[in-house]
Amino acid sequence: MRLKNLILGDIKFQFKYGFYFLYVVLSIVYICLLNAFPPLLREKVAIIMIYSDPAAMGLFFMGAIVLLEKSQRVLNSLAVSPIKISEYILSKVISLSMISSIVAMVIAITANLNNILIVIIGTFFASIIFSLLGLIFASRASSLNQFIVLTIPAEIICFVPPIINVLMDLNVFTNLYPFNICISLISGDKNSLVTNILILILMTIIVYFITYYFVCSIWKKVGGIKL
Repeated sequence: MRLKNLILGDIKFQFKYGFYFLYVVLSIVYICLLNAFPPLLREKVAIIMIYSDPAAMGLFFMGAIVLLEKSQRVLNSLAVSPIKISEYILSKVISLSMISSIVAMVIAITANLNNILIVIIGTFFASIIFSLLGLIFASRASSLNQFIVLTIPAEIICFVPPIINVLMDLNVFTNLYPFNICISLISGDKNSLVTNILILILMTIIVYFITYYFVCSIWKKVGGIKL
């Protein structure tokens, strides 16, 4: 029940600050852009578009969300409340992943991508991982500029290999790279589906515990104690 209320609270927060309106506008823009491409290119453009924006929105928006919470002293209140760190992390991740999945579904349908369910699964996993990474960087940043600087190396690591993988046929071993797996699922690829999902689950668990450590440190700091 507490997690449900936190998720609803985050959704209201995102709605209040225009997240949903922004993505309605962006969805319309993306659909118009996709229709401007010839059919042969439309599929690859849609895959890269889904991966680089709705799937990765957590990496970009988490900094703004957490820094705003810091400025409004929301974290100070949460740190001394009965809310668990795991509930805080999950509410952030789930609320953003829901927006990502909906926008990705709209783009995928517009581009006539195959296996829409697999596209949504790939987007959901990518969004979870990117949101967790965003929380890690946001917990270490004291300003938006600092957050942007911190995310630059992650953007190179997370975006360059998968996008290259879409544009050209790389060595089969590159398909074991978690972010390549995400973009492969977003393309609707059913090959090695179970193995790919298991790799992403393992990746998610590892990143979650790293995120937990960093969020725990910031909660101890704003809570006024050092354990």
